[in-house]
Amino acid sequence: MGFILPDAADADSPLKFDELQVLRAQYEKEGYYVGVQTKFNYAWGLIKSSTRNEQQEGVRLLSDIFRNAPERRRECLYYLALGNYKLGNYAEARRYNDLLLDHEPANLQASSLRGLIDDKVAKEGLMGVAILSGVAVAAGVVGGMLFKGARRR
Repeated sequence: MGFILPDAADADSPLKFDELQVLRAQYEKEGYYVGVQTKFNYAWGLIKSSTRNEQQEGVRLLSDIFRNAPERRRECLYYLALGNYKLGNYAEARRYNDLLLDHEPANLQASSLRGLIDDKVAKEGLMGVAILSGVAVAAGVVGGMLFKGARRR
């Protein structure tokens, strides 16, 4: 029986404050001896957050689980990809997502997330080109004005 992952769109609906507090309280209650499942649940709640600091903490916790609990790596891959996507770390998001797709090519959630990552990279790439083009035009105008001013002297 496999672990069923939610659609990538699920990441855009954060938990209610009280729901995240329940996960946080359990995580803090377990303290130094926190269980992998408790840490994973809390990290999942943090990844879903709309607060960047909480998302970063979620990625940090998942990275720790990924390193120290090999039996949970598959579950972590998707949420590491999702968390990095939400943080704008698209190269990391793609890396984790591709690792998951290497092992599960038919994973619909990972395929959906790949599309979201590719769209963001393309969109931001086009924005980067537009910004650089605007800077080049502005530099050309300023350079032309300076050149004209120098010729008049």
